[in-house]
This record gives sequence, structure tokens and C-alpha cells, in this order.
Amino acid sequence: MDTPSSPLSNGHSFPDDAAAARNGDSAAKKRRLLPLSADELRREFAHHDPSVARVNNGSFGSCPLSILSAQQRWQRLWLRQPDAFFFDELQPSILRSREAIRALIRADHVEEVSLVDNATTAAAIVFQRFQRAFHEGVYAPGDAVVLLHYAYGSVKKSAHAYVARAGATVVEAPLPFPVASAADVVSEFRKALDVARDGGRRRVRLAVIDHITSMPSVVVPVKQLTQICRDEGVEQVFVDAAHALGNVEVDVSDIGADFYTSNLHKWFFCPPSVAFLYCRRSPESTDIHHPVVSSEYGKGLAIESGWIGTRDYSAQLVVPEVVDFINRFEGGINGIMKKNHEKVVEMGKMLAEAWGTSLGAPPEMSCSMIMVGLPPRLRVDSDEDAQKLRKYLRGKFQVEVPTHYNGRRPGDEDEAVTGYVRISHQVYNSLDDYCRLRDAICKLLSLGLACKDLLPFL
Repeated sequence: MDTPSSPLSNGHSFPDDAAAARNGDSAAKKRRLLPLSADELRREFAHHDPSVARVNNGSFGSCPLSILSAQQRWQRLWLRQPDAFFFDELQPSILRSREAIRALIRADHVEEVSLVDNATTAAAIVFQRFQRAFHEGVYAPGDAVVLLHYAYGSVKKSAHAYVARAGATVVEAPLPFPVASAADVVSEFRKALDVARDGGRRRVRLAVIDHITSMPSVVVPVKQLTQICRDEGVEQVFVDAAHALGNVEVDVSDIGADFYTSNLHKWFFCPPSVAFLYCRRSPESTDIHHPVVSSEYGKGLAIESGWIGTRDYSAQLVVPEVVDFINRFEGGINGIMKKNHEKVVEMGKMLAEAWGTSLGAPPEMSCSMIMVGLPPRLRVDSDEDAQKLRKYLRGKFQVEVPTHYNGRRPGDEDEAVTGYVRISHQVYNSLDDYCRLRDAICKLLSLGLACKDLLPFL
């Protein structure tokens, strides 16, 4: 494949077309400066299936119509004259997006911010750096990597695929759920560090800490755990914050981790898929690379990630337009997060009261997602039961919500809550979405149905 060696200017520019892609038409640009009306908000998400009560923004996010239109302008610009776009526009446009993210997460330098496909890609980048250290003898066989028991599945598998196979000992911190306070999380994490050190016979090279666990969803005291790692001699800290940006406050300088990643398509309104990876500037950060080796290899992760070969980079280019969209809401990103949090707590309490259960975590350990206990009479007794219920809610009631089996522990009463739903709230949600979920579960109870009775929906 004939691939240019470096995206340097060759004199072929098209400022009018590029400006159109960056800014849209002048009328659209003017609209972006005005507050978003209720009618405009409905139109922005009119492409969602209106028959579905979608209380699962957490899984795949949501992209407004105006951002999809901006993405299409970038795609057309690329297809119109790919060579000129590659040499003149691609890297400056990615840099604008990186600078916007740098400001949002309060990183010190734009060089610390790279754009990648998703948080799973970011995890692979970090784990491969530690894999090389084991292979090259920098780390001793048996040195430890600590992660949370509720780490995202692909991240746990990546830890085993990359560093365990290279000789690392992977230790999981078994976090409690339901959780009553941040102190419970801190206590279990300290115990896991003790196990990992094995009485001082092992070095802990890396701790992987979720900012928000995916399932069950809990906001983790990530700054406190990072400081514990520093105090306890853990070499480096990687924060997997796939759900964070647009959901909780992100200040990477304050958190103090070495690596931090968050998706931009979950809660930040970007099209799928794009994420950032923050790598704090240090001597070690120079030895971190994108797993796809391109002509840009060796120029730093941000540049390596900005060109991994011919592909659609448009999801990375619309970040400035997304910032404009967010700033049309009262209070901007902080206003959205505050309202989403208040609403999801309100809806969670409403569901828990209707079902006679409780929340899985206190409001202060929740974000724009919250766990709500399901009635014990549904008999969620396995992961298979939880997934059967989720599929039944989708097929029979057109309600989309993740379900979680929490496990029955020794000593649990027969009426213990073992099933949960994870509800999300995003700007497009309405009260009716949650009432449909409430009524669907109540309907099953009124019919005397448990998970074992549900016929599969194909």
C-alpha cells in the first residue's frame, strides 16, 4: 500500500471546504451559540427508536443528529480529495480535538493526550508497555498487577493476555456489592495490595483502578486509591474511566494517575467510537506505543495514534463540535452531569420503592447510572437468568436496560435481592422511560412469573 511517510503540508490546501467541515454553514454555527430549546433537543435524538424505552445510555452512548451531520461533513471532505486532506488537514484537526480534551480533563500538556478507538484499545496500549518490561527483564517474574474484581471484562482478559502470560501475577481486589461507603472499597483495596506484595516478596508494578465500574456500577474513590498506591510503593497507576467524561468530574492532574482513559462516545456525545488516553509525562511515558505500527512509529503515542493507516478518523475530528453542543445546555458539561445525576437518583428511588427493594450504592457513589435491586420473587439465580430477563424486557416490553446477577452468598435469606438493573439517565430520557420499566417488572410479578418461567425471545 502506498502510504505517505509524514502528514506534512505540500501546498495543496482547501481552506473553504475545511472550514465548512470544522464549522458547518454559518446558520448552523449561529445556532450552536444559542441555548438548546426543548424542540431542538427532541430533534437531536429523533433518530432513536421511539418504540423503545432506552434507559441504557451507559453501554453505547448517544450521538446527537447535529454531531452526526458534522461527522458526515468530515467524511465527505476526506473522500473528496484524500491526499490533500491527509497532508493538510488531518493532523491539525486531530490536534484541535486533543487540545479540547486537554482543557476538559485539565492535563498539563497536549502531548499527554492521545485519541484512540476506545478504552479497550487504551488498555491494550498500557498493558503492552508492561508486557515489554517483563519480556525485557526490567520486571522480575511474579511481580504483581492489581485490578478490581469488577474491572470491565475485556480489561481483565487483557491483563491476563498481555502481562500474566509475560510472567506477572494478577491479583484482584474483591470489591463489596451492594456497597455502603467508599471506606468499604478502600479497605478491600488495601487487602489486595497486601496479597499482591506477598509479605514484601513481590513488587507491585501496576494498579488498574476503575473510576466508575461498569457492572455493577459504582463510582470508585479513585484519587484516594491512587494516593494509597503512591504511599504503598506501587510503581504506576492506570485508571480505566470508560464511563467518566461527561458523567463525573475529570481532573487528571488532581487524580495523579500515570495513565487515564475515557470513552468519548458514551457520555460525551461523540459518534462511535473514540476515546482519549492520558499518559502523564515522565521518562517511562516515552516507551508507550500504539499496537498498530504505522509510518509514524517512534514519534510519540499521540502522533502514532493519529495515523494507524487508512481508516475513518471522523469520530475523532468532531470533538470541537461536541463541545459547542454541550455548551448550549445550562451549565455546560457540569450542568448536564448534575441534572443527569439528580434524575437517575430520583428514578432509582422511584423504582426501588415500587419494587420494595433498595439502591445498590448510595447516591454519592453513583453518577448518571445507578443500580436498583429487583424484586426477589423474580428469582434471578444466575447470570443466565439475568440475561434472559434483559432479553425478555427488550422483546416483550421494548425496554432496554442491563441486568446483573449479584450472587447468593452463604447465609442469605431466600428473599435476598440477587438481581439488579443498571439504569442510566441522559438528556433525551423522560419519566415515561422509567415508568415503562417499573410497570414491566410489576406486570411479571402480578402474573406470578419468575425468570425460569420466561419464554425466550428470539
